[in-house]
Amino acid sequence: MKALPIGVFDSGMGGLSVLREMKKLMPQEDYIYYGDSKHIPYGKKTKEALTDICIEIGDYLIKRGVKAIVIACNTATSTVIDTFRNRYTIPIIGIEPALKPAIEQYTDGKIVVLATEVTLKEEKFKNLMDQYTSQAEIVKIPGPKLVSIVESGLTEGKEAEEAIKEVFEHMDRHEISSIVLGCTHYPFLNTAIKKVLGDNITLIDGGFGTALHLKDILSQKGLLKDESENGHIEIINSSNDKRKIDLSYKLLLQDTQDKSMAFSLKLSKA
Repeated sequence: MKALPIGVFDSGMGGLSVLREMKKLMPQEDYIYYGDSKHIPYGKKTKEALTDICIEIGDYLIKRGVKAIVIACNTATSTVIDTFRNRYTIPIIGIEPALKPAIEQYTDGKIVVLATEVTLKEEKFKNLMDQYTSQAEIVKIPGPKLVSIVESGLTEGKEAEEAIKEVFEHMDRHEISSIVLGCTHYPFLNTAIKKVLGDNITLIDGGFGTALHLKDILSQKGLLKDESENGHIEIINSSNDKRKIDLSYKLLLQDTQDKSMAFSLKLSKA
């Protein structure tokens, strides 16, 4: 079991930001990343349709022999994590907006939760937010356009900056103390967000926390790989578009000096 790969999936390339943190924390592990660009955006799917899509991906990863599945998407986590835990016997890890770390670092100003409309409307997020509303002023802002910006590979430059300005046009940036990046696509826009809103704003995402949680679970179950060699990453994309694979490679290496990552680039026939 220790030698088996870890499966990760998202509605496109956003989950690569989580995989990047996992790779940093557990470089010896092997990973299969399934980017479901064919069905993006998940937020416009009915719960039933999204459940069917995610189960198809989950079943595929199980057939590939993964030892754990990470649902690297806030929307998919809210929709199917309970279904996955009932359906599969391996560890299932999800992700949610990193509101708790933002509260722990809070001093003054407003905490902005930047996420998709679906995530912000979910009962799961409402329950999370209700835990902290008495401790800080929390503002919800949807940023659906930012997902398509990342999927197009426009993580820096004029188009990305204009999209960010549009999202925050009704907010005084001087009132913002931190931004919780509640979609796994958004960490790829960190540089552009800082350029538009200023370096004094703290950006918080759930990627590292998710990676750390996965490592703890695998350690408890004796499933961490013992080898010290650098692990292998296989990237699959449901769109059958090689450009998506090339962009995935680029995003995974963005802002990292680790050029030793080994990749097996594969187009999905799904």
